[in-house]
Amino acid sequence: MIETAIALILFLFPLAYSPGPGNIFFAANGARFGFRATIPANMGYHIATWIVTVAVGLGLAAVMAEFPVIFSALKIVGAAYVLWLAWKLFRSGTLSGDQAARPAGFFDGALLLLLNPKAYLILALMFTQFLAPSEAGKIAAVLFIATIFTLNNMVAFTVWTLAGDRVAGQFRSAARAGALNKLFGVVLAAVAVWMVLS
Repeated sequence: MIETAIALILFLFPLAYSPGPGNIFFAANGARFGFRATIPANMGYHIATWIVTVAVGLGLAAVMAEFPVIFSALKIVGAAYVLWLAWKLFRSGTLSGDQAARPAGFFDGALLLLLNPKAYLILALMFTQFLAPSEAGKIAAVLFIATIFTLNNMVAFTVWTLAGDRVAGQFRSAARAGALNKLFGVVLAAVAVWMVLS
């Protein structure tokens, strides 16, 4: 079990820490509202992550492979949602005062995961590599992998959120904060385009 956990973390490291929709989203929210304000969205994302990972491990990946239209629809809806988040972030620099903006909540975090088609691909790939054929359908093995995957993601998102919070320390004036929000909005929009095209 320990060997599997180490191998899984090494496999997931570049995926978890590279700038994808989740990492950019949480870095931007950390920069805008501070680390503590992102905790509800982080919990929503990772509770959804664990549930979806278990579902994929128990057969959802096979269903999606049989009905590719589900994946295509998810890809478009997910990219549209990330683009909407990018627009909200981009416009937040023009709001008159922080009271007009609010940090992402539990539901926002959960939706970010549920509408991310790349997450389903990564999960399916992960299970083909780390779930032995003899363990297929075995709940204990799936739960173990889902838990390692979720905890690893949570650490990565915490790092990105803290980095966003730290960067924001250099942008406390209204003008600088607006520029930072616009930058994160543009980067998140680029991620949404990448989600559609890749």
